[in-house]
Amino acid sequence: MMSHRRSSGLWTCLLLSVVSPLAAEELFQAKPLTKAGQFTEGIEGPACDAAGNIYAVNFAKQQTIGVVTRAGQGRQFVTLPGKSVGNGIRFDRQGRMLVADYVGHNVLRIDMKTRKIEVFAHRAEMNQPNDLAIGPDDTLYASDPNWGEGTGQLWRISSDGRVTRLAKAMGTTNGIEVSPDGKRLYVNESVQRNIWSFDLTAEGIFNKQLLKRFSDHGFDGMRCDVKGNLYVTRYGKGTVVKLSPEGKILQEIDVLGAKPSNICFGGPDGKTAYVTEVEHQRLVQFRVDHPGVSWARFQRVPQ
Repeated sequence: MMSHRRSSGLWTCLLLSVVSPLAAEELFQAKPLTKAGQFTEGIEGPACDAAGNIYAVNFAKQQTIGVVTRAGQGRQFVTLPGKSVGNGIRFDRQGRMLVADYVGHNVLRIDMKTRKIEVFAHRAEMNQPNDLAIGPDDTLYASDPNWGEGTGQLWRISSDGRVTRLAKAMGTTNGIEVSPDGKRLYVNESVQRNIWSFDLTAEGIFNKQLLKRFSDHGFDGMRCDVKGNLYVTRYGKGTVVKLSPEGKILQEIDVLGAKPSNICFGGPDGKTAYVTEVEHQRLVQFRVDHPGVSWARFQRVPQ
C-alpha cells in the first residue's frame, strides 16, 4: 500500500497531466495544420471565430473562403460574388466576418449564420484593399498598396461603413494592426521593408515613427498579442518575427515554407498562431506564450 504522501504526489502529477496538456508543448515550433495544396496560391486571411475555427481565403479555388477546424479539417464556407477575391479577414464584436476584396475595391461583410454577403464599404480610389485591422470599438483599418508604383494608402472604415483616407503617400502598405489599447496603428511597407507606428485618435493618425527596418526580405501580415508584441510574417524568408512594442526582435519562428502571407491567433486559449503559407498552400500552426488580442476580445479576457 502506498503512503499518503506518495499517493498525493502521484495524483498531483496525474491531475497536472490531465488539466494542463498544453503546458508541455514546445513554444514557437511550427507544424502543418492542413495538407499541402488544399488552398490556392492566393491563400490569405486568416482569422478565427469565437469557437476557434480558422477562416482563410481561396480554399481549393479562387474566390472562395474556407473554414478549417482546430483539428485541420477544411471545407468551403462561401464563394464570393461576381469577380470579388478576398485577402485579409477580420471579425467584429458581433461575430460578422469582414473581408478585403482587392478586385472589387470593397470591404465585404458576411453574416455567419445566413452566409449573406454584402458590400460594407467601397471607394473607387482604393488601389486594392489588402489587409485589415480592427480596433476595440470595431473601427476598421485597411492597407492599400499599389504594387506597380511601389506606393500605398491607408483607410479607416467606421462601424457604419463610412470610409476616410488616412494616408496616401506611403510605400507599399501591407500588414496592418492596432495595439491592444487601441492607441497605436502599426503599418508595414513590404518593398521598402519598414514597419511604422502611428498615434491613433478619432481625428486620424499622427506622430509617425519607424518601429523597425529590415535589410532583406519582404513583409506581409501582422498581428498583436495581448502584451502588445507584434508578430510579422517575413515573406520570402519563411519566418514570423516577434517584435516587442519598442521594435526589439524577441523571437523568429521558421514556418516551414518560404512565403508566409498572414497570421492570426486562436486555439483553446488564444495561444495558437495560425499562418497562411503560400509555397505549400497550407496553414501551419505554432504555440506562443501570450494570447492574441483579437481572441481576448472575443472571449472578453482582460488585456
